[in-house]
Amino acid sequence: MSSQYLPNLRIRLPVLLLLLEAALILIFGFFVSYDHSQHLARDYPVFQDVNLMVILGFAYFLAFLHRYGFSSTGFNLLLAALDVQWAVIVDGFLFHFSAGKIRINLQSILTAIMSITTVLISTGAILGKANHMQLIWMAMMEVTVSFTVQQMAGCEFFAGTLFLWIFWPSFNSALIPEEDRKWTAIYNTYFVMATSTIAAFSFSMATSKNGKLSMAHIQNATLAGGVALGFSASNIQQPWIAMVLGLAAGTVSVLGMACLQKRLEPALTIHDTCGVLYTFGLPSLLGGIIHVIVILTNHSKNLSVFGYSALIEVGALSLSLCLSLFSGLLTGLILTCKLWKSPPVTKYFDDQVYWEFPHLAVGF
Repeated sequence: MSSQYLPNLRIRLPVLLLLLEAALILIFGFFVSYDHSQHLARDYPVFQDVNLMVILGFAYFLAFLHRYGFSSTGFNLLLAALDVQWAVIVDGFLFHFSAGKIRINLQSILTAIMSITTVLISTGAILGKANHMQLIWMAMMEVTVSFTVQQMAGCEFFAGTLFLWIFWPSFNSALIPEEDRKWTAIYNTYFVMATSTIAAFSFSMATSKNGKLSMAHIQNATLAGGVALGFSASNIQQPWIAMVLGLAAGTVSVLGMACLQKRLEPALTIHDTCGVLYTFGLPSLLGGIIHVIVILTNHSKNLSVFGYSALIEVGALSLSLCLSLFSGLLTGLILTCKLWKSPPVTKYFDDQVYWEFPHLAVGF
């Protein structure tokens, strides 16, 4: 089946990609060099875990639409390959620029890979309704904003969730330098994921009219605990606190999908293919609130430090929310521009708009 895109748009996409790549190569040529001082043997296993989680885990996590599997996995790879280069540059110029050079190592690439998860998550919200060019512009904008937010804050259908579930402890602990805090983050993540899974199964069955499990609930809510813990993975010192947080995150995720989604989206005329708001949005907000409470509890005996910590943490969370909402609104407005030639409604969630299917041709 032929694409409904105009010929000039078919030219725009390759030109856009090649121009962006040429610009990235030039920037790397003038400003970037390698730093060989890092202990590769110690850090490379964590790098492998996170890389596998982001590239393969998120690809399969998005590949649940029956006629959109090629695009879900293929576009995930395209965005990851482009954005990891841009993320290294943004991170380098903002935080590691010295003497006219950006020195990069495995930690730099690891930070870049982790930053592009925001893009891959956002892709799930508009999956099937946006073309390559819209996704590319969204990705470039979101990576730029995500570094600021991070600094402020501190079957195929089941396969992606399983990958993410297994490797989330590495993801939450990857950028923590202190050994004891890194292990604390790993322990907390495992327990928080376990309890969010229990909540997912329990409330999925409880909210069903016929008492059956919803695969959408299980796919999304089992990951909610790991998302919620991201803010305070190494600050929670007792396992029971992480377990309570996981239970709450899984509950919020399932109840959001079961009760809020069908009312909120028609009322606001918004769209969320993968339930991003309920898998990542609401659990992240819950995790941010818990993080503030944990920090304040640690300084409850010193009122002057308590007040300062309260101001900093609440301000950081509020600013992160404002930046996220503003950048999301701005990105949405840009993506609706007619210049990008969005696919027609009849071609939503259809791989054949973008990919060749020789086996469907006459005679095969």
